[in-house]
Amino acid sequence: MDQTAARNGVLVYIAMKDRQLAVFGDEGIHQKVGSAFWDEEVKKMLAEFRQQHYADGLAAIIEDIGAALTHHFPYDRQGDKNELPDDIVFGK
Repeated sequence: MDQTAARNGVLVYIAMKDRQLAVFGDEGIHQKVGSAFWDEEVKKMLAEFRQQHYADGLAAIIEDIGAALTHHFPYDRQGDKNELPDDIVFGK
């Protein structure tokens, strides 16, 4: 996740069975949005999870992070390339 040129990778980690979650933003995006952004996003996701609205909580944080990335790192049609895999990893 820290291998992008702009250092703007974001990892959303959710372990449902262990009841754990974390959101990690690399230094490029973190410098733009700050700690308060990540804290608020986790709070919103946890509020949805407490109501067992797991998909809603996940969708909301993905939308918000996407909006922040779009704002601070606009798409460059000419030079943009996907620097990280988009795989979703499901554990056992």
